[in-house]
Amino acid sequence: MKKLIELTGIQKSFPTGDGPLPVLKGIDLTVCHGEFVTIVGSSGSGKSTLMNIIGCLDTPDKGIYLLDGEDVSDLSDRRLSAIRNRKIGFVFQGFHLIQCLTALENVELPLRYRGLSRARRRELAEQALYEVGLAERMHYLPSQLSGGQQQRTAIARAVASHPPVILADEPTGNLDSASGGEIMRLLHGLHEGGTTIILITHDPAVAAAAPRRICFADGKINREEYTPS
Repeated sequence: MKKLIELTGIQKSFPTGDGPLPVLKGIDLTVCHGEFVTIVGSSGSGKSTLMNIIGCLDTPDKGIYLLDGEDVSDLSDRRLSAIRNRKIGFVFQGFHLIQCLTALENVELPLRYRGLSRARRRELAEQALYEVGLAERMHYLPSQLSGGQQQRTAIARAVASHPPVILADEPTGNLDSASGGEIMRLLHGLHEGGTTIILITHDPAVAAAAPRRICFADGKINREEYTPS
């Protein structure tokens, strides 16, 4: 399979009163197009910092990051923003929906920065909401949706522009077990359709649902596990 994400020697520290605190300590990781990978680790292990770098929300102090063959290790914020908008869809634990906008308007919003016409934005947003089972609720505000429906709206927003990779950070963390199961089935469906999924979690049961699991601790990859196909 073609490589989508290549991290080599990634290091990241944050300043403290006692000097720099190393958070990522030389990460080497490759993810290919079409994979479903979970990164599992306890709180404070560095997995969210790793996701921020993979998602071009932050840059490493040292190391090389190739995204779809392009070196994004040290780009400007403006260039990183353009890459995020084109290549990465985000799903967060807290949904991050704008409360005064309908589900449809929330899904449309990132598409405005793609230079698409209003009609095309509406078409893509409606299709994405249909695919996550919210066609009947696309004109509802977030406050009128359940937690599971809000997360499905967030997934629709992430996939509407058909990015090659979805980054999901604890996507079931705020949901009951039934809603969390629905979200995991939806992510697996996207994966079966060819989307690359990288899911960050502290829950071993959620991690176990993926074919490839990366176990993270103290800023390092401890081991990788695979489920035989």
